[in-house]
Amino acid sequence: MPSRDALLPRDDMWRYAAVMPLLDGEAPVSLGEGRTPVLELPQLAAAVGVARLWVKDEAVNPTASFKARGLSAAVTRARALGVPGVVVPTAGNAGAALAAYAAAARLPARVYAPATTPWPILATIRAFGADLHLVDGHIGDAGRQARAFAAESGYFDVSTLREPYRAEGNRSLGLELGEQFGWRLPDVVVYPTGGGEGVIGMWKAFAEMRRWGWLESDSPAPRLVVAQAAGCAPLVRAFDAGADRAEPWEDPRTHAAGLRVPGPLGDRLVLRALRETHGLAAAVDEETMRAATAELAQASGIDAAPEGGCAFAVTRRLVRDGRIARDANVVVFNTGSGASYRDATA
Repeated sequence: MPSRDALLPRDDMWRYAAVMPLLDGEAPVSLGEGRTPVLELPQLAAAVGVARLWVKDEAVNPTASFKARGLSAAVTRARALGVPGVVVPTAGNAGAALAAYAAAARLPARVYAPATTPWPILATIRAFGADLHLVDGHIGDAGRQARAFAAESGYFDVSTLREPYRAEGNRSLGLELGEQFGWRLPDVVVYPTGGGEGVIGMWKAFAEMRRWGWLESDSPAPRLVVAQAAGCAPLVRAFDAGADRAEPWEDPRTHAAGLRVPGPLGDRLVLRALRETHGLAAAVDEETMRAATAELAQASGIDAAPEGGCAFAVTRRLVRDGRIARDANVVVFNTGSGASYRDATA
């Protein structure tokens, strides 16, 4: 059983290499991802009405989103497997992260992205030299093209949860929270959710830390909360209906590109994680999301993406509705950078 003594003296997610998918002696493909700050914001805690509130700011990752974690792990494994290249469909941030890590690994990369993806993200993908293909439609349409290309080319398909390593990399989200909170966990974790790999990775990490004895014995598992956009909320709809899977959302619409995922492949696991942790799921409309994004940025100095604004707005709504207790300690995730959306949010 791994010990906390095995943590490495390095300042990225590979500090946890002893419990990550890494071969003995293997060097990960790393750009310094992870170990992101968790910032306490008393003013916003008071505004929302909870005891304490923190924001974990994933925007400071390489390529400005949490996707760096999963793609670091996936590209590390792809390089070890000797694949001819890597391919991904993306709502935006995963494509930018794959392009960067593939460049670092000297692997060819192809990215399929909706033509509606914010142009700063598309520019980032091109800057790293990936072969970018724009698709009419949403990420599901991009996914079909990516899978077809992978089948004909032999490229490693790193679509969300079509391989295990992205979710394994996202376990570091939970491992970091454990360490940053002194091996105790907050009461509630609110995560803006598209494909679901962040929620799944944390859920797995929380259970593992408990099993390994890393957490203090009196630290319960956090309630996991899924935050989605009202214009694309398949997980919220399924959770409210008591279903164990999510039906694809018809005509997905939201300016938060990372939440525009109409048919998340990890739906069953996300819904199971919510129910096992007595969690919640809720959605907010575009106007509410925009206002919350601006409030979060202006009250904290965090350059919040709309996904982070969505999580903040959902937190406020659930507290107001009595579904999150007012004495709760809450962590809200900002999963990307507002700069990536500046053309859409200015």
